[in-house]
Amino acid sequence: MTHGTDGIDSTHGTFGNGGAIRPGSEPHYNLKMFGEIVKTFRKRARLTQEQLAPLLGYFLETIASIEQGRRLPPPDFAERADSVLDAFGVILAAAKHLTRRKGLASWFRQWALLELGALSLYTYECRLIPGLLQTPAYARTLFTDQLPPLGDEQIEAQLAARLERQELLRNRPQTAFSFILEEHLFLRQLAGEEVTRELIDHILDLSELRNVDIQIMPLVRHHHAGLHGPMRLLETPEHQWFGYLEGQEHGQFVSDPKVISALQMRCASMRSQALSLDDSKGLMRRMRGAR
Repeated sequence: MTHGTDGIDSTHGTFGNGGAIRPGSEPHYNLKMFGEIVKTFRKRARLTQEQLAPLLGYFLETIASIEQGRRLPPPDFAERADSVLDAFGVILAAAKHLTRRKGLASWFRQWALLELGALSLYTYECRLIPGLLQTPAYARTLFTDQLPPLGDEQIEAQLAARLERQELLRNRPQTAFSFILEEHLFLRQLAGEEVTRELIDHILDLSELRNVDIQIMPLVRHHHAGLHGPMRLLETPEHQWFGYLEGQEHGQFVSDPKVISALQMRCASMRSQALSLDDSKGLMRRMRGAR
């Protein structure tokens, strides 16, 4: 299994708009480091966030989120900030390393970084449980079953990256997460009955979070708007929408408004076709065997 792993680097073949990168081959940079660099040069220029925002042409919330390491800077942010803050090229140089995240495939990193500051994130999955909802045992099974096989070091790096991404659900209480999952994903019992019961318990726990909605698409459904396959939609703090589509050997980042509109229509239709939140919880409890 190559994909359905939320962009985890498999180190085999070519993926989308970049090659796969072996875990550990690049240093690990993060958004907090970039944010600290921006904040340091802002203070050096004796500017507040409120003063810097109009100079760069961004909202105050955007500046604050970047400095706190909670979101990916817009494409031209680094160039503007470096010029306005007279940063000697340091901000530009730091921005080049933002997408280097160990354990994530190169084509997925842009999406993973956008997730950090998203206002809302919608996911429909028909192949396997999405990475943000997986248990360690379930995720490890995906990695160990992958073909061509992965080494132990690769598996551990990928598992660590998966668990790190999952922190979003609890660390971003103001982000609205919505998941639509096919019923057959649980009936498959990947990795066995015990792992499946643990998985259902875990997802039921997550469904109690105020910012997480989980709906189940029933096995028998006479009309289904999601037959084109899995998809994700994301809203940025600037209220821009992006999409992400994943296949066997590639991931496609979507920004075309026409395509985004079509994905939004399908997602809205599926939310009405799937079971309600309460009915979805009831079905999961029955699948688990709860009384």
